[in-house]
Amino acid sequence: MDSARYERKIAARFATFDQDGSGYIDREDFSTAAKAVLTEFGTTARSDKGQAVFAGAEAFWQGMAGIADVDGDQRVSREEFITGAAKRLRDSPQRFAEIARPFLRAVIAVADPDGAGATPSATARVLTVLGTPAEQAEQVATALDTDGDGRISEDEILAAFASYCGVEAPDA
Repeated sequence: MDSARYERKIAARFATFDQDGSGYIDREDFSTAAKAVLTEFGTTARSDKGQAVFAGAEAFWQGMAGIADVDGDQRVSREEFITGAAKRLRDSPQRFAEIARPFLRAVIAVADPDGAGATPSATARVLTVLGTPAEQAEQVATALDTDGDGRISEDEILAAFASYCGVEAPDA
């Protein structure tokens, strides 16, 4: 992968996490993502599922900050993301996906009320409220159903998240 393409991919990953476009990833970005998902599915923040989404978002933020916030200012700059998180994403995308697991699990529970696995439609809704263009969200959600059963399991979502986060370095 050439350097320019790598930079574009890293910028896209950074923008995904920087929900408010401030130029930093911080706790508020994770809270914004949690609120957006709950609003989309009509779930109250005070419900058990709502609390799980917020707790998962906080755990995800703590994991992100722990690997990338090198100056301890409680926000991750693009540079910190590139040198910290992106390197770890590259080196161990599955481990990074595990940091996201509590949030992803809670979001799945909101999007999948019957517990059988989120539908591609519900998954596309989640992706859209988190910033993915609607047309792309539909395509991605359909592709996530790797076994073709019409439901997307937690394992399928975690594998996809790890793959999305596993950006190869330009010299790879």
